[in-house]
Amino acid sequence: MNNQQNMDELTILDLFRLEVATQAVIFNEGFLALETQTHSSQTLDFLIRAAHAVKGAATISEVDVAINIANIMEDYFVTAQNLSLTLSLIQINVLRQGVETLLKISQVTEADLDIWVSEHQQHITRITEEITTLLMRTEKTAAHQEISPTVPNPPTPPTPPTPPTPLTLLTDEPVNISDTSMLELFSLEVEAQANVLNEGLLSLESQPQTGKSLESLMRAAHSIKGAARIVAIDAAVNLAHVMEDCFVAAQNHTITLMADDVDVLLQGVDLLLNISQLESGELNPWLLEHRPQIVTTIQEISALLTGEKKDTKREVAILSPLPQTESLAIAQSVQTISTIKPTSSEPTTLTNHNEATAPIVQTNDRVVRVNAENLNRIMGLAGESLIEANWLQPFADSLIILKKRQQQLSKILQEFQEAVAVGHYQESQKYLELARSKESECQEILGDRLDSLELFARRTANLSDRLYREVIASNMRPFADGVQGFPRMIRDLARKLDKQLKFDIFGKSTPVDRDILKKLEAPLTHILRNSIDHGIEPPEERLAANKPIEGSLKLEAAHRGGMLSIIISDDGRGINFDWLRQKIVTKNLASQEMVDQLTESELMEFLFLPGFSTAKQVTEISGRGVGLDIAKSMAQEVGGNVRAFSVPGKGITFHFQLPLTLSVVRTLLVEISGELYAFPLARIEQILIIEPQEIYSMEHRQYFTMNNKNIGLVSAHQVLELAESPQKSADLSVVVIGEQSDYYGLVVDRFLGEHDLVVRPLDHRLGKVQDISAAALMGDGSPILIVDVSDLIHSVDNLLNGNQLSRFDKQNMNATLESRKSILVVDDSITVREMERKLLENKGYKVDVAVDGMEGWYTVCNKHYDLVISDIDMPRMNGIELVNKMKNHPKLNSVPIIIVSYKDREEDKIRGLEAGADYYLTKASFQDDTLVNAVLNLIGN
Repeated sequence: MNNQQNMDELTILDLFRLEVATQAVIFNEGFLALETQTHSSQTLDFLIRAAHAVKGAATISEVDVAINIANIMEDYFVTAQNLSLTLSLIQINVLRQGVETLLKISQVTEADLDIWVSEHQQHITRITEEITTLLMRTEKTAAHQEISPTVPNPPTPPTPPTPPTPLTLLTDEPVNISDTSMLELFSLEVEAQANVLNEGLLSLESQPQTGKSLESLMRAAHSIKGAARIVAIDAAVNLAHVMEDCFVAAQNHTITLMADDVDVLLQGVDLLLNISQLESGELNPWLLEHRPQIVTTIQEISALLTGEKKDTKREVAILSPLPQTESLAIAQSVQTISTIKPTSSEPTTLTNHNEATAPIVQTNDRVVRVNAENLNRIMGLAGESLIEANWLQPFADSLIILKKRQQQLSKILQEFQEAVAVGHYQESQKYLELARSKESECQEILGDRLDSLELFARRTANLSDRLYREVIASNMRPFADGVQGFPRMIRDLARKLDKQLKFDIFGKSTPVDRDILKKLEAPLTHILRNSIDHGIEPPEERLAANKPIEGSLKLEAAHRGGMLSIIISDDGRGINFDWLRQKIVTKNLASQEMVDQLTESELMEFLFLPGFSTAKQVTEISGRGVGLDIAKSMAQEVGGNVRAFSVPGKGITFHFQLPLTLSVVRTLLVEISGELYAFPLARIEQILIIEPQEIYSMEHRQYFTMNNKNIGLVSAHQVLELAESPQKSADLSVVVIGEQSDYYGLVVDRFLGEHDLVVRPLDHRLGKVQDISAAALMGDGSPILIVDVSDLIHSVDNLLNGNQLSRFDKQNMNATLESRKSILVVDDSITVREMERKLLENKGYKVDVAVDGMEGWYTVCNKHYDLVISDIDMPRMNGIELVNKMKNHPKLNSVPIIIVSYKDREEDKIRGLEAGADYYLTKASFQDDTLVNAVLNLIGN
């Protein structure tokens, strides 16, 4: 009743305003649908109805300016639907401006309407003229039968269309673009369609006259032609038009496009890209300067239609697109406008229950524009959310402890109650019963709250993890986005060098951090160009070596072991190691004696030195010795590494190992002088425990041997200028790091395991902090520093040059080793084993572990232990059986045994002690000093 009364109170203009607002939602969702599914009759039908509804409401309200806009929009939608027209992004943008104008008109009051229209008449006229121009061009194009979304294949090939005359179509009139946003949209349209053109033209070389490829090529050229018409760039219009005619002719089997023809068409694509990347002020001078080249290209494409092709082989021209201008503000936060290409063969559907209900747009891959800085802040918040969620579990654990304490209180009250009952103290009995009642209520409430809290902790942790992963995923791009230009580059270089080559890309859908993907472009380009120029042999040389005449070049991306793996391989000459040794000596990088002793993997490291090249001559493509240096620097910059492997005569392989994302890094946590530090896993060669007898000395330096290499031993606390911590173990925990041929073993206090850390850059006011790259927060909120491995290696070099390194006293280490008591921990739970091991090692004991009773029995028979700590329930042999075997063995019956089990019943405890155990503890003893005190009582310090 109230709703009806409110509707009755609305004026006609209010109803017009409500109608426009309702239909604007339908307009905008329909436009989004057309961006992803460029032609949908059902979507256009909804748009026609929406425009008609606005026109009707404007007619009733007598808002003439709105009637005019809505009318021409309706006419355009009807024409697009009748002609199965594909709307470009620019055309949709013009129509979207019409909707925005209608919304602005509807929001003006009746008294101010005439004044508002008068003030904004110029804007209204411009919008009206732009939509009218779209309609006129569409009708004119239809009249000349230029739009042909699905070209039939008739029995008799039609006469090829007569191409335009380039010299008369390229006028000298300057291009005048008043709306720079339209030029930006034109640039994005050309960039997206150029990718389609490049891929389609390259596929034509391997599968000539493929109907599907020609169809996509024709549509792409048609879209560029329409976009160029909107911004009135005649050179681009004519070039795209003659390319479209060429694709239509090939589709109708009038002409056949060969490799030389593809060269000409690719040249046209390059010109269109160069035009699209110009700013409005640069456009006219550039077009004037390159007019002869544009005219020549149009003439050459026209010659393909008339059959007047040159007999001589055309020189392949490799054009580099103009640098991307900084004026495209949305280019950095949006992936290349993929939404203007269909992402699915299924049509986009709109569900409309009534005319006042907005349609529901179903899309598979919608792109949202996000500012880069905003996205970085979201990622930081997501990381903090993840950390905050981790606070709840310790809180829940504390309630568990409280619950146990309350159970103990309940037991005491029970005993006191029994004592009072014997003494017949009736009054005390009354208060005790009341206390029991209250205690029962508290326990019930505490149990309910604890269950709720545990459920909330699980939900929150799951939600935070999903949020975090979703935000990380939003910062990822498929590998294909960063390498889409490589097939074209490889193809052009191979033709220029008269080599036959098959180039394959694997793992195109592999998600890659957008910043890493951007940094990868330069090193991958250098390596691929080197492979074509120096690696792949000419056809005659490959035949002489019994190889296929067509060379093979592969690029692969995959996630392996929590890292991004990029592999580039070819089947070319590979590396001649004798030549490489000679080159190293010639450049005075090492002596002949040293070079002769280097392994092949060590020799390959020289390839990454600045200015080093194995090329016999410098060409315009490669040979200056800068490419691999860039690759190495890039990998280290992002916390990864790159390796090269080669088999002479069989080819070479480059392997990048990079972090999955720059915002999160997988690290090894270590303790140095009582402080936590994180080493990026990608920069760690190996971690190991070495004993005193494995340390050797030479020339006042200490080292150990790993994989037949001598690794210098350095104390991490000295490199980081920290106080020396007391040594708790005779064995040394060593992190091996390396760069090129330099490898060092850093001695840390202990390893704390792997951990994913959210990287937080250091405050810029600190400048460059020596040996530190960034910071992060642990799960409990405490800060931790992430080590800069490259900087750390330089610091070690400086200490070595000054002979300032401290030495490890092996005699003291051996004395410490001999005086330590040894303990064997037997448990099938890895969590319990590690918890007991760390707890006891921190107290100075030497601890070994066994995974079950059988392994524990074999271990204790072959090595002396001062104490055995065992679980009960284990596979193969349980703890009771192990205790019985040890107590019945003449040499082992004196070894003390502690049983640590989850079973806390009295009968279980009696059973363990009767078997011969000295102590029977529950696994809750880890949380206090019960276990440690038992060990001290049995074997001392």
